Amino acid sequence: MSNALAIAHVSQALALLIESHLRPEIDMAVKVEPRKPPAEPPTDPTICVFLYQVTPDVSQRNNDLPTRAPDGTLVRRAAAALDLHYVISAYGDETELVGQRLIGSVVRTLHEIPILPKDVIELAGERPYLAGSNLAEAAQRVRFTPTVMDVDETSKLWGMLYQTPYALSVVYQASLVFIDGRETPLPAKPVERPEVRVLPFGAPGAPVPPRARPRADEPSGDTAGRDGAKTVTADEPTSGNAAKTVPAKAVAKTTAKAPARTRKASQPARTAKRAPRSARPAEEADSGSGTRAGGDEGAEN
Repeated sequence: MSNALAIAHVSQALALLIESHLRPEIDMAVKVEPRKPPAEPPTDPTICVFLYQVTPDVSQRNNDLPTRAPDGTLVRRAAAALDLHYVISAYGDETELVGQRLIGSVVRTLHEIPILPKDVIELAGERPYLAGSNLAEAAQRVRFTPTVMDVDETSKLWGMLYQTPYALSVVYQASLVFIDGRETPLPAKPVERPEVRVLPFGAPGAPVPPRARPRADEPSGDTAGRDGAKTVTADEPTSGNAAKTVPAKAVAKTTAKAPARTRKASQPARTAKRAPRSARPAEEADSGSGTRAGGDEGAEN
């Protein structure tokens, strides 16, 4: 984070970075100034670093949380995230292509060193008009990225520079620059009394333990009912081999669903149907004895 002098500090540091990396390709004295391109092109080798636009950074726009509490107290220092847009122009003797040589040196420098070094920032901060700037203490370093502009955008850019002839130039974007507010937020209140309790399950105030889940090999009551488990009532006879254990839930559901009148009406019918079943063994016994008696009589004859 930095104060309001960060914008001017970045411009001065960028000019120093370009000036300190002109050699060995450029073996002449070059003047590098953070200023607007001149209306009259100079004949001496000159590089102009001009900040033509300042825009809010889109990626950090939503990171600025509310800075004040409901009662108006400051809880977080406000910070503005900015992007700086520079146009770098080169001037010199056209017969020796000085401007093109200077632009090539600028592109090589910013491509090789895209992040503003701390030593250059500290050197630029020695200017008397930048006294009090704390850009060197900022955690976020400024990074330079080239910006592609077509002919139409370039024409608009140089058109707003009134009575300034076009010169060979490149455009770069510097991000990210933070500018902090001046107010100091109030510190948060400390914890007065830490309170930690450890309680076993079942104790008053303890959380309820989770219910035991049935194992995969044990079918539940609903599953057994769907698989065809037979519901046995008290009126039906059961044998030792044919008796089936019916879950209590299934019996309760069957009894609850069947109306009372239907159960009462069905009980006599079941009793009536069971009577012939009990009579069958007697009839079979009589028929068997008659057959045996007839056989004995035939034997006697």
